Amino acid sequence: MNTDHAHAPIDHSKAINHFVFEGKQKSTLLLFMLIGIGCLVATFFIDSNRFWTNYLHNSVFFLGMAFVATFVLSAFMLAYAGWHVVMKRVWEAFTLFLPVGLLLMVGVMIGIWGHGHHLYHWAMEGIADPASANYDKLLAGKAAFLNKYWYTFGSLIIVGVWSFFAYKLRALSLKEDREGTTDYAIHQQMKKVGAIFLPIGAFTSAAMVWQWVMSIDGHWYSTLYAWYATASWFVAMLALTILILIYLKSKGYYEAVTAEHLHDLGKYMFAFSVFWTYLWFSQFMLIWYGNNGEETVYYNVRRHEYTVLYFGNLVLNFVLPFLILMRNDTKRKYGTLAFTAIICFFGHWWDYFYLIKPGARINAEHAHHAAGGHGHGHGAEHGADAAHGAADHAAEHGGEMAHAAGEAIEHGSNFAMGFTIPGLLEIGTFLGFLAFFLYFVFSRLEKAPLMPKNDPYLAESLHHHV
Repeated sequence: MNTDHAHAPIDHSKAINHFVFEGKQKSTLLLFMLIGIGCLVATFFIDSNRFWTNYLHNSVFFLGMAFVATFVLSAFMLAYAGWHVVMKRVWEAFTLFLPVGLLLMVGVMIGIWGHGHHLYHWAMEGIADPASANYDKLLAGKAAFLNKYWYTFGSLIIVGVWSFFAYKLRALSLKEDREGTTDYAIHQQMKKVGAIFLPIGAFTSAAMVWQWVMSIDGHWYSTLYAWYATASWFVAMLALTILILIYLKSKGYYEAVTAEHLHDLGKYMFAFSVFWTYLWFSQFMLIWYGNNGEETVYYNVRRHEYTVLYFGNLVLNFVLPFLILMRNDTKRKYGTLAFTAIICFFGHWWDYFYLIKPGARINAEHAHHAAGGHGHGHGAEHGADAAHGAADHAAEHGGEMAHAAGEAIEHGSNFAMGFTIPGLLEIGTFLGFLAFFLYFVFSRLEKAPLMPKNDPYLAESLHHHV
């Protein structure tokens, strides 16, 4: 019997090891990008506050996934992890989206400087001036951090630093492909870069989450918020990674990525869905138990006026992933894993919708009232003035007013498409941003071999078994 090829190694030919971004794929993604742009334009003319919240929501969501990919690559490298190496080029492509995400955020910054939107109550004119009718004592006390200068230059500098590290790691990874030697000197350089980035990324990401998202509810704060928001980014990033890998495998790429690798990704998605829920519950429980008006009002408004968002968040991001992925074999079945990844990815996009929309709606109403009812906060037309007014005063004055806010919400809330739940325009915008992100990722994947041939942990990854 001829056994010449019985033990021959897999030949990762150029056709297999180099992704080709096909014209049909580009056309499909461009079509969805046009749909997203059309939805954004339509939203702008329907309701400017709805437009800006949709824009901020998707910009922060996809920028955050790029940051988390950079953080995870650095952490895994320093932890001597090897299982992920065969697919790390996907995460490298994610990381390169950071400067693009920063450019998207520049639009929000321009809006703050030009008073083109009312996403943030602290950005209103005169908010820290005791002589102004818009003066807010609590926000004035936070003005050293919550101001347009910190928001703008802090974002530019911090995300710029993230981008530098992402590009440095990518450049060294490609250099290792070209010039790698048995002493692994280039890999040691990558570890040093990752070691420097990790503490910088850990501390600065919290500041960015506070500025971009938590400060929408400027009277409220949570010490768990940055952990919570980052865990949400991480699960979304894992879910999209799973979907991309399964898709690329169906096209003949990534033969070396097996059910073992996808199983580990599924375990991470399961574990951090539980971790996200732990943070959600811890934050809720401590605030509920403390019963402080300036904190409980955050949940009181969401639980009563945004019931579908509130409970839908738990169903999408905990109940369904937990029940589906609890069985070991579901993490090894491509169909089931892809279905759960779709739920998790959409669920954490929903989570950021829940974080942003209620507070931004209240802020638009403040701007509407400050302008004598003739301002640019069109979202106020859809709101419950009594509910939100009481809620804001509760944030400033404590538990007594929190009770009043609850009663006002019960009697005065109104449904508002795009705020109470995502509408078709929100879904269309989300698909447009997703298509843009995927177009960028695929264009970066095309520029380098899919298999990092000189990575010292490649053999471990190729023979990974759970």
